[in-house]
Amino acid sequence: MDASENTAQGKAKPAQKPRIRDAEATKARILEAAKREFAKSGLGGARVDVIAEKARANKRMIYHYFDSKERLFQTVLENAYLDIRIAEQKLNLDHLDPREALERLVRFTWDYYLKNPEFITLVNSENLHRAKHLKKSETVKDYSRRFVSMVQSILERGVAAGVFRKGVDPVQLNITVAAIGYYYLTNRFTGSIVFERDLMTKEALEERLHFNIDTILRLVAA
Repeated sequence: MDASENTAQGKAKPAQKPRIRDAEATKARILEAAKREFAKSGLGGARVDVIAEKARANKRMIYHYFDSKERLFQTVLENAYLDIRIAEQKLNLDHLDPREALERLVRFTWDYYLKNPEFITLVNSENLHRAKHLKKSETVKDYSRRFVSMVQSILERGVAAGVFRKGVDPVQLNITVAAIGYYYLTNRFTGSIVFERDLMTKEALEERLHFNIDTILRLVAA
């Protein structure tokens, strides 16, 4: 074997990389299409053939990568939770004044719900299934513990600075921060009828955000 043959063989090995990239790109398209389909129709109503069509893939590939529709839903749900938890960590709230940090968290949560409506509908769907898919994810649990720890750190710094009262449970606070935005948006249609105002105008959304911030800061104030 001469040097040219060695060179040719040496250059042949990296040919696998495009296939690896293609596989990852296909999986990403499947997950994006699945997220939209599950958010629209729920686990029960979502159809694998529709997901395949929108992902420019085929059903065989979906089952190859994810085994089943339920496993695909679990992966989509897990990714949805990880996306928001990772985004929260990137806020770098530990470097801010406690009140400013908490305000930024409330503002971020509200904006995230508005920009990612699929997150809310996916959570609604999983609650219908009593969280049987989410409970299998140790990764989500780990990231959620980090988030609770981050909120606890904000509260402790606020107590030390004399601006927050003692004894606020970070888990309860997180539930409240999520709830005051979550309820407003999931009930926006009925709420607009009951309260006789359009809850989704720019002005209404801005008013609600300020109300949410004021509510949370008053809740923890010393």
